[in-house]
Amino acid sequence: MKGILILLDGLGDLPHRLLKDKTPLESANIPNLDFFAARGELGYLYSVRPGFVPESDEAVVSIFGNELISSTRGQLEARGAGLKLMRGDLAFRVNFATIDSFEKGNIIDRRVGRTLTTEEAEILAKALNKIKMPVGFLFEPTIQHRAVLIFRGGYSDNISGNDITYIQGKIWNSNKITRINSLDEDENSFYTSNIVNEFLSKAYDVLKNHPVNIQREKKGLMPANFLLIRGAGIEFPKLKQYKNWMSVVYMPLENGIASLSGMDVFSFDYPPLEGLDSYENIYDGLVKACKFSVKSLKNYYKKYDYAYIHIKETDLPGHDNKPLEKKEMIEYVDKTLFKFLREFAPPNKIKVLVTGDHSTPCKFKNHSADPVPVLFYIPDKLIPREKHFSEKEARFGEFGKVVGYELLKKAGFVR
Repeated sequence: MKGILILLDGLGDLPHRLLKDKTPLESANIPNLDFFAARGELGYLYSVRPGFVPESDEAVVSIFGNELISSTRGQLEARGAGLKLMRGDLAFRVNFATIDSFEKGNIIDRRVGRTLTTEEAEILAKALNKIKMPVGFLFEPTIQHRAVLIFRGGYSDNISGNDITYIQGKIWNSNKITRINSLDEDENSFYTSNIVNEFLSKAYDVLKNHPVNIQREKKGLMPANFLLIRGAGIEFPKLKQYKNWMSVVYMPLENGIASLSGMDVFSFDYPPLEGLDSYENIYDGLVKACKFSVKSLKNYYKKYDYAYIHIKETDLPGHDNKPLEKKEMIEYVDKTLFKFLREFAPPNKIKVLVTGDHSTPCKFKNHSADPVPVLFYIPDKLIPREKHFSEKEARFGEFGKVVGYELLKKAGFVR
């Protein structure tokens, strides 16, 4: 193996008062990442371009050298969830969410407080799939509050979503639900938007009085009474191919990107959320991800030229304004995955490239346009010099500023 790319989701952050005005990465005790930093180069990455606030799909497809127009979130999520799509099928990424009422349209929480159990999501999905519609559709829950919605047939994807947190690289802090609208004057676009609006209205009627949600409210929990959808797509994503790569990915989006990029995918079933402590579940996922990554590298590194590993959990505390948890997660990845890599990469002359797909500052509870730090380790290239892998030091590092599509070329992972 020549190189390993590790994306720590949402890695970048801003100084936070709970960390004495340091970022989670800056305050973290990460001796193994610092080992690589001392023997490598630091820099900073704009995963799409400066000033652009990327969604996760936009960031990752850009890092792998693709144009944003060549992919859609719904298609990537559906394919990553193992769902079969025919040309013209319309796919969306979905969040179970909580609103006050369809009439008032105020969004209370975009993720049902992260307390929707796997069993509850599956029960609600069964009820949604019984909705009577004039067209064929499939609603498939994936992990925690996430799901995929597919309409079977020939539709337009030139329609809006009703989840408008990110539009065209900017954050729209709207707490109101919106209708699905046609984005052109095509008859099929108007028809498609009407079909989707009809489904969402019927879905609300099913969810608001469902026994699962009645019981949740009795327990003082948020009901999963609405669906937020985004990333409408009908076209098969055409992504650059990475045939000599292996990938360790476990969320539907990254699974879809890796598989459609021609990589061999190594994955595992994410631990189900069974109780109310969503962060216990997230930590279980993080532990499993790090162990599985180490096992996969040990077993298959001789078979592939490069590896792509995506760790999702480091993003979630940023969305919840939990800087201490984000720091702890970074430290856990350091003492497990990067401890292994410290012993594994140098003797095998393997380059290590570490960054994030985007920044998720805790105090914003959202993605931002801030760059993400980059660490590039090249065996035996540099004389060790003490460094700490952080946003601050990365700004002045030798690797310099890089935009998403340039990253792999600059590191020599692609020609």
